[in-house]
Amino acid sequence: MEQDFKSKVDQACRTAEDFTKHYYESVDRRRHLLSRYYLDTAVLVWNGNGTVGKEQIQKFFEDLPTSQHTLTSLDSQPVLGAVVANQLTFLMQVGGFVKFQERASRPFQQNFMITAEGDKWKIVSDCFRLQEPVGEGE
Repeated sequence: MEQDFKSKVDQACRTAEDFTKHYYESVDRRRHLLSRYYLDTAVLVWNGNGTVGKEQIQKFFEDLPTSQHTLTSLDSQPVLGAVVANQLTFLMQVGGFVKFQERASRPFQQNFMITAEGDKWKIVSDCFRLQEPVGEGE
């Protein structure tokens, strides 16, 4: 049991590295392809603004200014058991900096829940937040 869990943790970390590399390249350079990363029923919450469904998520990203992401931290863990109906699912936490157009670079935090769909990984839930002291709004 312990060895099986370690194997799942290792797989989660390897998957997170590969997934985030492709995901952020698409956000920064090929935004028109982003919907392919999301389940049809995916949920996105971006700085407190929510949208549901991969077509609406695609439109949301297309309306954002151009970006450049630099990752500084990445972690991932498997989500096990009945809570995900034994579906291969990982929870990822990403931190880094993002620069939108000519604005200054800002720290961000992003959490993904991804699940296997055939041989592809799809985002179930995506929560993005620019980091600023609590109580200060944009």
